[in-house]
Amino acid sequence: MFGKSSCIKPTLRAAVLFLAGLAVAGCTAIYRDHGYVPTEEDLAKVSVGVDTRDTVAEAIGVPSVSGVLNESGYYYVRSRLRHYGATEPKVVARELVAISFTQSGIVQNIERFGLEDGRVVVLNRRVTESSVNNTTFLRQVLGNIGNFNPGAVANQ
Repeated sequence: MFGKSSCIKPTLRAAVLFLAGLAVAGCTAIYRDHGYVPTEEDLAKVSVGVDTRDTVAEAIGVPSVSGVLNESGYYYVRSRLRHYGATEPKVVARELVAISFTQSGIVQNIERFGLEDGRVVVLNRRVTESSVNNTTFLRQVLGNIGNFNPGAVANQ
C-alpha cells in the first residue's frame, strides 16, 4: 500500500511542474515586425538634389505608403509590436523614413523619425448622415400612402 502512494506523489509533482512551466511559457512576450524601412547603407545610395522618384524606387524600392497629395513624398514605415499574454498588443518601436521631392520630382530631403519623435493623433470619425434612419423599405412604402395626391399625377 505504501508503494502505490509513493509512486503517485512524484508523478503528480512532475505533472504540476509541467503545467506550471506551460503557464509561464504562455506568458512569454512575442514580437512581430510590420513594414519596411531602408537601412542607412541603402539611404546612402540616394543623393539629395540629384536623384529622382524613379532612381529612388530602383535604389531602395517603392514604399507601401506615399503622400496624400500627388507627387508629395515617399514614406517607409516599420513597427514592432509586443504581444504579451492576453493583453492588448503594444507598439514598442516605430521607425519612419520620409523622402520628400520637389515639384520637378528631385529628392529634396530625407528624414528619419522614431517612436520618441511621434505624437498621438486623435482620429475623428465623421460620417454623413442619411435622411433614412432605421427605416425599412416596407415602412417607407407604407409611410407614403397618406402623402399620395392623385391630382398631381393627373395634371402632368
